[in-house]
Amino acid sequence: MTTNDTSGRLDEALERLHTSGPERGRLSNHAPMVVESLAARGQAAAVHRWLDLYRPRLEEFPNPVQPVTDADWRAALGDIRRAADWIAYFTRALAERPWREVLALWWPRLLPGLYGAATHPVIRAGHAVRALEGQENAPRIAELAHALGYWAARHRPVTGLTELPGAPTAAASLDAVPAVHAESPAYPDRLAVVRALPRWAEDVSDPDTARARLTELVRAATHRYATHGHGEETMLVHAATAPNAVLRALDSLPRELWAPSLHAAWTASAAVTAMYAPDEPVAYEPPARLTAEEVVERALAHGDEHVIKLTDTALDVGDERALAAALRSVELSRPLV
Repeated sequence: MTTNDTSGRLDEALERLHTSGPERGRLSNHAPMVVESLAARGQAAAVHRWLDLYRPRLEEFPNPVQPVTDADWRAALGDIRRAADWIAYFTRALAERPWREVLALWWPRLLPGLYGAATHPVIRAGHAVRALEGQENAPRIAELAHALGYWAARHRPVTGLTELPGAPTAAASLDAVPAVHAESPAYPDRLAVVRALPRWAEDVSDPDTARARLTELVRAATHRYATHGHGEETMLVHAATAPNAVLRALDSLPRELWAPSLHAAWTASAAVTAMYAPDEPVAYEPPARLTAEEVVERALAHGDEHVIKLTDTALDVGDERALAAALRSVELSRPLV
């Protein structure tokens, strides 16, 4: 149940958003991801109405500092002060070369740092790729430039992890993730205390197997939200949406990048699970069995950006347990008003 919006509403919304910055304070600008989700799920008519509600959270586009060049880009990697410079760099690159070529070049450069900004940059990139696969035009190319630029500016690797015994399945391996505790609730501080994660799918090198295991991970993390989302109703969404963003990009990437993408996605999902795991799961049954279309309508009526994005991922998974997770996020999250 995905559609390519041919009404122009998505492209209009993206053009509106490209005058805004990728963040608001230290929080990510979720609007580009949400409007793409709504358009992909047959709700393009609601895109501008939702964006009007979200608009007070937007900030002005940041000022440039110094152009990023092919010679010095490594020095600017991970410097959020250079966000405008990075977006300008990718704007130029995408004007000169096909977008899949730019993506293939930069994906392995950016992949080690997908943990920055609570994984939002890679999630935004996954939405941009899906939009472009539906239709190539100027607003969608520009959105990929903004997404990749934000990823480069918030690039943050995770290194020095100790490998713990895992389990054969993604679900069991997520269950084996040890919870960590930090004095600060901030994402960077919590990420800094993640020191050990279970092994899972570490020996996968075949591209088709990597796709299958990544699909398994997205399903497991989405299902898990229904019983564990109360640990942190917002942040635990990313345990599912980050690997799903990677999965969405695979078909536009060279096959040799699929296995490394799986491994990075697992580390991201497991790290988020570690940072926000509740003390105990809860049994959860949705209040009603609803169709996918009805779940999308409930998410839209609720309005929270993470609810909409998790619902989008749940529809990719496509089973009753995934839809239950989406409904659980509706119950746990504060509506957008």
